[in-house]
Amino acid sequence: MSKKEIDVAAIREHVKGILIALGDNPEREGLKDTPERVARMYQEVFAGMCYDNKEIAQMFDKTFEQDIPTESSDMVVVKDIDIFSYCEHHLALMYDMKVSVAYIPKGKVIGLSKIARIADMVGKRLQLQERIGSDIAEIMEMVTGSKDIAVRIEGCHSCMSARGIKKANTKTVTTTFRGIFHEDAMLQMRFLQM
Repeated sequence: MSKKEIDVAAIREHVKGILIALGDNPEREGLKDTPERVARMYQEVFAGMCYDNKEIAQMFDKTFEQDIPTESSDMVVVKDIDIFSYCEHHLALMYDMKVSVAYIPKGKVIGLSKIARIADMVGKRLQLQERIGSDIAEIMEMVTGSKDIAVRIEGCHSCMSARGIKKANTKTVTTTFRGIFHEDAMLQMRFLQM
């Protein structure tokens, strides 16, 4: 797996330039370490940008063989996974995000903590909320071998709450349905009501 690197030095220089463009002095006491702090923060909060979906699937590919009938519709659900991300349109924080993931096992199950780790890593990219759900579903399919996957995400976007329309309590909800979840409205409802 070849990890791409985040260019911390370039981020540091660009942040310094932004501070100057804002009319402030990056050498003043309160700001002199800000470019370095922001560069380290970006390295952490954008760690998912160093990997594509296939690499994330390989990173969290911890499954256990299970004797589960392949025609079963028993679902595994992990809900209310806390993540955050950054909107690719404004570089604005998407926060208070809750992710719920369901899948119907096809002979193997994934370690439950790996589902949360997948959601977390996918969020650590410049993203759209809709794409977060698609990316999680794609990675879950790669790891579990199941095409029957559902993802629900609810979150707040600071590009709506702190600027523009300024609606602080607005939440965005997105759903991604694959396989039987896409075809079976009753199964969708079962998942959404959990």
